[in-house]
Amino acid sequence: MSDMTPVRSHAIQLPGLHLIGDFHRCACGMDYLMHRATLREHCLSLVQGVDLTITGDYFHQFDEGGGVTGVVVLSESHLAIHTWPEKMSVTVDVYVCNYGSDNREKARRLFDALLFTFAPREPRTCAIDRV
Repeated sequence: MSDMTPVRSHAIQLPGLHLIGDFHRCACGMDYLMHRATLREHCLSLVQGVDLTITGDYFHQFDEGGGVTGVVVLSESHLAIHTWPEKMSVTVDVYVCNYGSDNREKARRLFDALLFTFAPREPRTCAIDRV
């Protein structure tokens, strides 16, 4: 039998908040669903407006008539967004960590601003406390 002492974990827990949304039957302008530059500038503006820290971003425009996939990398974590203009749908993923401070309220404000922007008639949302 081994003479091993159990090791206690002293890892710091970094709880965060993960907000997920499937926005269907959106009533927003088509620019937000179909134009990379419009969606990018709007997302960056919303992130700055809630005082989260942008470290980078990438937005990809799919072929004519297609949607946009984008990500804003935050020092607190990320915003990911995908649009389907042919279905008037958007998926949103906002995740923030709380390493230096509690960022839950900032995440909620960002998510609410995205809900307002896309105005889905059929939103499906989920909030997960991450630990």
